[in-house]
Amino acid sequence: MSARGRSYPYVGPVELKAAVRPGSGGCRINSAADFGSWIAERSAAEPAEPFTFVVGTDGVLRLAPRRSEHVACAGGDMVLGAGEISFVREAGRWAVGEVSNQSTGYCPDVTSWSAVARALDDAEIGRPSGFTHEVVFRRCPGCQEHNIVREDDFVCVFCGSDLPETWNVDPIV
Repeated sequence: MSARGRSYPYVGPVELKAAVRPGSGGCRINSAADFGSWIAERSAAEPAEPFTFVVGTDGVLRLAPRRSEHVACAGGDMVLGAGEISFVREAGRWAVGEVSNQSTGYCPDVTSWSAVARALDDAEIGRPSGFTHEVVFRRCPGCQEHNIVREDDFVCVFCGSDLPETWNVDPIV
């Protein structure tokens, strides 16, 4: 746990992380001006879909096109948050329309919202008070598979074992 919050290692397929090239990380968004420049480079249709995002361990928001892998957006590094994010124009400026922690590569806990909120605030981008869609990830203590918990049903979809109530997706050492 860093001063900025829990950091999440990549827990997805090793071949995706192996494909990450130096300098391939997402676009760093330090300010509303950075975001304005980045969004202006997108095609007219692209902002209609959510983008891939991560918050690096430096607390900075990084964005990439939707079908980008989170691990590539993060440059292969650990993150404080990851998911999908969309933007809308409100009162002449950009703001977050929807945001989730949907990242099966990092499986961040819903508590990662504080790091995401801080990164958006630092960049002066308007935001909601929390994730508009929360995804609950757990690793099965029985078969070790990663699960998405739906409707508070903490049962592994792979082997039927009970899943823990608290986040536990750290890699097995």
